[in-house]
Amino acid sequence: MRLKGKRAIVTGAGSGFGEGIAETFAREGARVAVVDINEAAAKAVAGRLGGQAIALRCDVSKGSDVEATVKATLDAFGGLDILVNNAGISHVRGPMTEVKEEEFDRMFAVNVKSIYLFAKAVVPVFRRNGSGVIINIGSTAGVRPRPGLTWYNASKGAVNLVSKSMAVELAPDKIRVCALAPVAGETPLLPTFMGGDSEELRAAFRASVPLGRLSTPRDIANATLFLASDEAEFLTGVVLEVDGGRCI
Repeated sequence: MRLKGKRAIVTGAGSGFGEGIAETFAREGARVAVVDINEAAAKAVAGRLGGQAIALRCDVSKGSDVEATVKATLDAFGGLDILVNNAGISHVRGPMTEVKEEEFDRMFAVNVKSIYLFAKAVVPVFRRNGSGVIINIGSTAGVRPRPGLTWYNASKGAVNLVSKSMAVELAPDKIRVCALAPVAGETPLLPTFMGGDSEELRAAFRASVPLGRLSTPRDIANATLFLASDEAEFLTGVVLEVDGGRCI
């Protein structure tokens, strides 16, 4: 088991990539806080994982929720070793000037501000430990942006870059920080990225990926597992493109 004895928080773990990550971490021996704004979804995932998991409701854009989530995890597990900032949202694909201000604000709060809030809550814990791993789920949108997703692209570009900056700043504390840049995947957000849901749209997205398919939660979970494990102990500041060649 590659994460035996480890304790982890995974945000946005009620579905999609986060669910896959939580399931993989638990299978590999970690105790997992399944964190999601949808409490019922978090409980469903944690219930399938059994005693290895707890379910916590959290709006990752709110400092009080984040602090309560970290405290509850520490109380339940007696410590923390891994944080995966996976929760994210997008605006519907379309012209950048038609995205509403409240959509823009909410997206940056969930995709970017949440990393700031969790860093404030978790970094002191990791400093006391003398170790820790933070993995932020960015996107190929922040590397090779698609038209019609301008503000989402910008938010994920921020995630990719802040991961590198955090890695440099936290390296003296033996805290590793990496990011993943997944290509569009088979998750509940896919119709939002495509601006609809049809086989024609899916075919167009698949055609942009050299390996000929979209990403899956398993793809992202396996990459996250590697970065979180001791096998990656000399990796920090990495933005790993899990994209079937999309960014080439």
